[in-house]
Amino acid sequence: MNFIKMEAAGNDFLLIDANNKSADWPALAKSMCHRHKGVGADGLILVLPSSKADFAMRMFNPDGSEAEMCGNGIACFAKHVIEAKLSDSKVTQVTIETPAGMRTVQAQREGNTVASVRVSMGLPQFRAKQIPMLVPEGDTPILDYPLQVGEMELRLSCLSMGNPHAVAFVEDVASFPLDQIGPRVEHHPIFPRRVNFEVAQVMDKSQIKARVWERGAGETLSCGTGACAVAVAAQLKELAEKEVDIIYRGGTMTVAWDRVGEVFLSTHLAYVFKGEWASAN
Repeated sequence: MNFIKMEAAGNDFLLIDANNKSADWPALAKSMCHRHKGVGADGLILVLPSSKADFAMRMFNPDGSEAEMCGNGIACFAKHVIEAKLSDSKVTQVTIETPAGMRTVQAQREGNTVASVRVSMGLPQFRAKQIPMLVPEGDTPILDYPLQVGEMELRLSCLSMGNPHAVAFVEDVASFPLDQIGPRVEHHPIFPRRVNFEVAQVMDKSQIKARVWERGAGETLSCGTGACAVAVAAQLKELAEKEVDIIYRGGTMTVAWDRVGEVFLSTHLAYVFKGEWASAN
């Protein structure tokens, strides 16, 4: 089975043109995404036809679970389909159907190449049942919710960007024990569908450093929906401007939100290589 490997801010994905193809996609994701026994990636993305949009996208995490939405993944998806599947060199916009709903991606082209994209990430959702989160429905948004994890009490700001996120603002993201705390937050029973967990350090109102523990993947070098969740939570806490750079170990993404409409994610992305997975049937 042929695949393409792409990355956005260090968040890497394997893309497969799955039109008229069938496979055990969760099992294939576990095999191909494995860092030592496979190709290695943060997710497996399927390029599919759609009756509602230009294309449809499905994404599977390295543990085989399916994600509702992936910000950097859809950015890579858009670059690929615009460059490889759409023959019109003037195309700068593509609509993509995802399990989280319809998304539109605007491309910045340099000739036949898509150098960067701006993704309309949809409206942030704040109600507990939308995240989902097992707490009584009350005032929204959910900011600074106290959660005891071992000896550490976290203050979580929780929302959905099509997938669930919990953000903790800390003094120093570099020293935060994410490898210990991340899996415990991800699997905490208060989150029935697990959760993506971000720690964020505000540098100033235009720059925030962040790290992420992704549901089904562990710590990754960046996360598009996570960057959006950090930016939205920071705005709600009066810690950030309407446009803010989210700085991950893998690179920087820019998030814009006006507190009324959709969240917009801007990122740079690139091809890594292409190959053939011989073990696929």
